Amino acid sequence: MGTANYILQIEALSKSYDKKIFALKDFSYKLESGKICAVVGESGSGKSTLLKLIAGLERSDHGQINMGDQILCNDQIHLSPQKRSVGLVFQDFALFPHLRVKENIAFGLAPGSHSKIEQMLKAVRLEGYEDRFPSELSGGQEQRVAIARSLVREPDLLLLDEPFSNRDTILKSELRHEIKRLIKDLGLSMIFITHDIYDAMDIADEIIFLKEGKIVRQSPIADIFEAVKDKYVQENMEELKRSAETILSMIPK
Repeated sequence: MGTANYILQIEALSKSYDKKIFALKDFSYKLESGKICAVVGESGSGKSTLLKLIAGLERSDHGQINMGDQILCNDQIHLSPQKRSVGLVFQDFALFPHLRVKENIAFGLAPGSHSKIEQMLKAVRLEGYEDRFPSELSGGQEQRVAIARSLVREPDLLLLDEPFSNRDTILKSELRHEIKRLIKDLGLSMIFITHDIYDAMDIADEIIFLKEGKIVRQSPIADIFEAVKDKYVQENMEELKRSAETILSMIPK
């Protein structure tokens, strides 16, 4: 087997907002290129802080983040967000309501980027929607515009903040698989945060359980049902198993 190629390497990352309680504590992780990682945790577990630190929106108190051979931050260095090859899509999408789809995607790009915008519209399957305003789109379409706006800048890593929250079950499933298709087709790497283990199980290659700023379990999805001692992880697994059993019992034999 060849040596793994890691797009992201995080070592002993810590962040406290009040110098007393750590939002993130000694977080270490490596993301292999082309993989999708889900970070699962309750509100206040440190998920959003992690994304902000990787994107450069927050400064860490300690630790180091590398992308490839580039240091994004350590105790002396802090690269600004625009100098990081990282795309971040917020939970509320942050689209400009007064701009059309094509203008939202092109925002901040150099003039003459029409071909890139057309390619991205095709990639996110929004051809024919380029002249619509956000208010004329469904929630799923708005999300795809937000993703397209991030991806048109050709980042190496995409970060998604609770991308499937506030969606009905059918739409969530469609969005999950649409995003996975896009990431895999473009050969990108992705980290997304969620409080819903279904999101993680459906499209991620690996999963991190985060609690009170610390990793309590990290595992490939294929191994996720292995016996674990941590009560928090056990509760999540049991919920998933119970739901799966209920669904299976309803299917005619």
